[in-house]
Amino acid sequence: MRTACHDLRTPLAVVSGFAKTLGRTELEPPVDRHVKMIVEASEQLEELLDELAILVSIEGGRFDPHLDEIDSLALARAAAAELDPGRVEVSGEGQSVRVPEKETRRAIRQLSRAASRHGGIDSVELAVDGATVRISPITRSSAPVLLGEDAKELGPVAASSLIRALGGTVEAEDDALVVRLPS
Repeated sequence: MRTACHDLRTPLAVVSGFAKTLGRTELEPPVDRHVKMIVEASEQLEELLDELAILVSIEGGRFDPHLDEIDSLALARAAAAELDPGRVEVSGEGQSVRVPEKETRRAIRQLSRAASRHGGIDSVELAVDGATVRISPITRSSAPVLLGEDAKELGPVAASSLIRALGGTVEAEDDALVVRLPS
């Protein structure tokens, strides 16, 4: 599986590269929209391959991340900034955590997105308290998806697996998903 992730990156890079090159040229409608859709889809595929590669390395016992020292509030804000404006509110006080920054930021973003998508709600809040990030509200039906127990999509499965592999926890408490990052 690890080899498949690697092998898929080469043709994806070609598609993405040519689509981005075309996107920088003057194109007529609807071709301009089609090229933009190809660029966005290739970015989604790249992210899915990253998530799949992390899961494969965790499950294969080969997970050896490069740890960065980052403030948990800054991490939550960066994750929220990658989602549509107004979809995520961030509050609280952070503390220094040692995690792979890019992957953990993506994990928090994916959990936030999934809480909204599978909970049928417009926006979520990330309440940071030290190394803990509370994502709320979550619903009874969205909790298993966010915990990685109901694999309706790869993002939350990879996110919760990553947090746990780092030594953190992901738990549902009342109407929140509580993510405790290793510090």
